[in-house]
Amino acid sequence: MNYDTKEYIIKEAYKLFLNNSYEAVSISDICAEIGLTKGALYHHFENKEALFKAVIDKYFIFPPIDFNIETITLLEFNEITVQNIEKAIHNICGDSNELIPVNYMSLISDCFRHYPEFRERTTKHLNIENNKTKNVFEVAMKRGEIQSDIDCSAVAEMYFSNIIGLAGNILRNNSIKEAIKMLRNQMNVFYKLLKK
Repeated sequence: MNYDTKEYIIKEAYKLFLNNSYEAVSISDICAEIGLTKGALYHHFENKEALFKAVIDKYFIFPPIDFNIETITLLEFNEITVQNIEKAIHNICGDSNELIPVNYMSLISDCFRHYPEFRERTTKHLNIENNKTKNVFEVAMKRGEIQSDIDCSAVAEMYFSNIIGLAGNILRNNSIKEAIKMLRNQMNVFYKLLKK
């Protein structure tokens, strides 16, 4: 078995975890789906938990937003935030033509329940990104791009809540493209409300 076999196992296990939940998928189910014996599967992964972690580490990637805080405008920050989120969502959902949003929400819950390191890593990442967002608002306020009487911490939390609302937009529209379009529009409206 080679690296491609390991990647194939991860890809097929992802589909099983996505459509059935972590608890419902057994090693036997995975072996039947991929056509390998348990011994062959255990050659690549110690157990179901290790395979699940490999799946999550491959598909659930939330890269930090990279920018220069001194030069970026809030409007530019909005756009790179949306682009970053769109890239993460496409990595999670892949090229699937059958988008079942509730399955993705369920899998994210499984990530937090069964992969504590993922939960800790993701929570830390979100806190860092939220703090960066607060700093963007502070710089935008100092240079007169937005109103000077806002609470940057509270506004950063609202901004984050708006991003989390993307999940609801995906559920409602059953379309990533439409949900991203709505998020971009919401961010632009948010910007106009804060503008000086």
